[in-house]
Amino acid sequence: MSGIRIVGALLRAHAELSEIVPPARVKAGALPEKVDLPALLVRSVSLVERQPLTIGEKIHTTERISVAVRAANYQDQETVMRLVRSCCRGVTGMVDGIGNVSVRTAGTGPDARGPGNTFEKTTDFRVSFDADA
Repeated sequence: MSGIRIVGALLRAHAELSEIVPPARVKAGALPEKVDLPALLVRSVSLVERQPLTIGEKIHTTERISVAVRAANYQDQETVMRLVRSCCRGVTGMVDGIGNVSVRTAGTGPDARGPGNTFEKTTDFRVSFDADA
C-alpha cells in the first residue's frame, strides 16, 4: 500500500529518529521475533478511495496507517514515539514519488506490553495521496 510506503519513507529519512531506530529496523507487516530494539512496525488499518465518475489516471486515496514502536524500556518507547509523530505530522506534497500527499495525526494508543516483556505503543496517521488507477 502506498500509505505504508509514504510513512516508511518519512521515518527512514528522519535523521534524529534514524540515530535511535536505524532504517533497517523500520518494517512493514510484522516484526521479526528477535528484532533488535527499538524497532518500528508500519501497518495499514484501512483504505478509502474517492470514487470518480470518470476513469482517470489517479484516484485520491486516504489510508489509515498505524506505526507501532517496540522498545526495551519505557523511556525509549516515549522518545521514539515523539520522534515518529513529529517527523510525519503535517507533511504535504510529494513523498517517495507519490503525489498530493497529506499526513495528519489520527490518535495514539495505550502503553502495552509486547513479546519478551518489551514496551509497545502505537500512533495512527491519516495519509491521503493520489494513487495510480
